[in-house]
Amino acid sequence: GLEVDKLSREYIANHYDAFVGELLRRIPPEDRKTWKVVVEDSYETGGQNWTDDMARVFPETYGYDPVHYLPVLQGFVVNTMDESERFLWDLRRLVADRVAYDYVGGLREKAHADGLETWLECYGHWGFPSEFLLYGSQSDQIAGEFWSEGTLGDIENRAASSCGHIYGKNRIWAESCTAGGPPFNRYPRMMKQRVDRFFCEGINASLLHLFISQPDNRKPGLDAWFGNEFNRNNCWYESITTFVDYLKRCSFMLQQGRYVADVAYFIGEDVPKMTGTCSPPLPKGYSFDYINGDVILNHSKVVNRKLVLDSGMSYNLLVLPKQTTMRPQVLERIYELVQQGLSIVGPRPQKSPSLEDFPYADNKVRNLAATIWNETGKYSDGQAFDDGTSIECILQRLNIEPDFSYDGESTLQFIHRTISDVGEVYFISNQEDSEKTTNISLRAGKWTCAELWNPLTGEIHNLLCEYDDNQAKTSIKLAPLESVFVVFSNKATVLRNEYQKTITKTMDKDDWHVFFAQSAGKPSFNRNISQLKDWTLVDDDDIKYYSGHAIYTNTFTLDKQISKRSHAKLNLGEVMVIATIKINGHDAGGVWTHPYSLDITPYVRQGKNNVEITVYNNWRNRLIADEKLPLAERLTWTNIQPWKKSDDLQPSGILKPVEIIIEE
Repeated sequence: GLEVDKLSREYIANHYDAFVGELLRRIPPEDRKTWKVVVEDSYETGGQNWTDDMARVFPETYGYDPVHYLPVLQGFVVNTMDESERFLWDLRRLVADRVAYDYVGGLREKAHADGLETWLECYGHWGFPSEFLLYGSQSDQIAGEFWSEGTLGDIENRAASSCGHIYGKNRIWAESCTAGGPPFNRYPRMMKQRVDRFFCEGINASLLHLFISQPDNRKPGLDAWFGNEFNRNNCWYESITTFVDYLKRCSFMLQQGRYVADVAYFIGEDVPKMTGTCSPPLPKGYSFDYINGDVILNHSKVVNRKLVLDSGMSYNLLVLPKQTTMRPQVLERIYELVQQGLSIVGPRPQKSPSLEDFPYADNKVRNLAATIWNETGKYSDGQAFDDGTSIECILQRLNIEPDFSYDGESTLQFIHRTISDVGEVYFISNQEDSEKTTNISLRAGKWTCAELWNPLTGEIHNLLCEYDDNQAKTSIKLAPLESVFVVFSNKATVLRNEYQKTITKTMDKDDWHVFFAQSAGKPSFNRNISQLKDWTLVDDDDIKYYSGHAIYTNTFTLDKQISKRSHAKLNLGEVMVIATIKINGHDAGGVWTHPYSLDITPYVRQGKNNVEITVYNNWRNRLIADEKLPLAERLTWTNIQPWKKSDDLQPSGILKPVEIIIEE
């Protein structure tokens, strides 16, 4: 069937065999070269509370018979309200554990037997019955999800990255750039802000959503109400390399070394749970992970007053959830960690949430809590701070300075990864659509050389810093929505001189020859343009409503050869939506976001130079124009047409003057 009992390894195996197994039987092994992964998408299938062997497994787990309490599932109180609630807690916890171990773990076991891996979006909506961290722990690969706009992704990606960090899964994917707005409208620059935000939250591998196979050449073709048009019929698809190269560079860098965080927020044991909370709030300039009971119990220790996990992660502080219940075995383990020197903060647990070993477990919890909080400071510097103590005060008391700080109220985000015996890597994102210049401070540690790595172009320049007590201080200037890497090492760096810019030529009112390529069955055409402007503002319907790509050609002259102490740049100002550039016939790269400029030094020469700029836009304008035509005369076809003839057109083309800039 289309759905399966997710608490049963037996039924999961049968389900797998009837679906994936059938594909394997039909596809010869030599033809399976690209089939590596079985995907489990986000959980959206509703809750579950029973399976065939539950009456046997339940008493083995908790030591009492659940059958007596089954009326509770119909809303009846059995014995007391407290007992009934505790039974429900036990049942939910068992369901959550079995969904993780029997569904996700069982599917992984079957996939491994066939030489495949599992890939899981480790969260869920609409009845998700498990605990997101344990759930993700049982998959080979994990992922979050984010949409290009809206709020979906605001909790899912931190859930995935925390799971990856605490369980040692270095590659953390996201279903990336999904979208719910009108199709044939979006482009990479619209996606960049949230792409970079979730890089800062720990995502380091991108699964672009959505690629729809196109059965014929009608344009723009098949589409969905969700997702972006990452397929061959999209106008800008053939120029997508410029965007993908950015994703690749960022992902590569963010997969190096290990994530750096100071605080671990224990999500508690209550389930179902699809994310955690940061309470008390995390101070500005620090990073965190969510952590669960399984890792605290089975995969942690204390080294030099830090909570150190089997995955290699370490934290200076463990924050307990704002609740008054905790099972005694978890609190006992936390007591051991405090004795070994770990600092914790949070409310004192007052009882167990479970009916297991009731009421003796409650007494054990109260006695343990009194010991931990009343005798704090006696155990190798371990301290238990009461609920309400600010994390900022605790970190200051522990002499933990912010990992990243900056002047002003700018919306900057960051992530820090450390590479043993190599250096420190920071990714810093300007989340505002305006230029920002600010002073920043970073933990450089023992490293004394800093470089600025540009993921848009791959360029690397030295960064002058002042060093003070393991902190590096400097100033950075970021274009709108720009992101950079700051890399610390002991590598000797060639000093980059300060350059003085000279605008050699502004190519605005010169005659541009523009070739508009054939699009949607309409033949190509040429125009000579005396001034660069938005296509939709041109008094020519062929240009105003054009969707596709156009090639601008022109020339500029350099009076002298570029020296070793000079750079030549092409600055396009602003382009809608993507442009690729050739200089003297050589591919020079592309631009899709600020600062819309490229280093063209290797391609220019003294005297006359040819420039060719290919600009791609969206289908929106042609779809709007077609709504004004009889059905038989329309040039486009799609199964989803969100646009009306009265809708605004989308700016297209080169919108600002093109400049040739020489840096001496």
